[in-house]
Amino acid sequence: MQSSDNRCPRRRFLTDVMAAGTIATGLAPLAAAAGMSVAPGKKNMSPIRNEDFYKDGKFLVEKAKDAYFSMMRRFGYPISPRLQKEMWAIDFELGDFAKVGMAGIIWYNDKATAVFGHDIYLLPGQMIAEHAHEKTVDGPPKREAWLVRNGWICTFAEGAAQEGTCPVELPRSQTNFITAHRWKQLKEGETDALARATAKHFMIAGPEGAIVTEFGTYHDGNGLRFTNTAVKF
Repeated sequence: MQSSDNRCPRRRFLTDVMAAGTIATGLAPLAAAAGMSVAPGKKNMSPIRNEDFYKDGKFLVEKAKDAYFSMMRRFGYPISPRLQKEMWAIDFELGDFAKVGMAGIIWYNDKATAVFGHDIYLLPGQMIAEHAHEKTVDGPPKREAWLVRNGWICTFAEGAAQEGTCPVELPRSQTNFITAHRWKQLKEGETDALARATAKHFMIAGPEGAIVTEFGTYHDGNGLRFTNTAVKF
């Protein structure tokens, strides 16, 4: 005679899943006690302070990288040897890293096929300085689309701000250099893209910070145009 589990594979599957979940829940405190890593919760980070990332007016790049790696661990984002070696962190040489800064890694950038892949890392409340992409001798203006992996962001595009309260704060240091006012909140798994080539744009992370994957066409740094001409990239 067949068992009831064999007659109802869906019931058996659900029973197995429930049992696995119970075991996993019970193992979590045991793993922690044994010194094993357990994926942390996605809690808001404490606001970062400029004074923690500068010494005698010099930007402390390695300390900034440590802050991004800490955020990645909190999100459970993999920190590969290549990422550790190639990730860069910048303050756009504006001296306001707590509000205007980013880290990133270019995973792929090929002029022949015009394919580009980039991960963007933003600490809580950080803004990527407003910019646009112009054509260069090596290619047309770069096009971009973004996928939020962790946390959430607001993208800003050309046009007037819509009704409603924007959920992020615009850095005071950039007040005179912001021309893209139409914002859109993107949560995990949501996407947005440039409406047209050469459009001015930027993004700001929410209180968790954010990890964003950018899909784009070939990136030529010579085509970058920042609204704030004091920016260096």
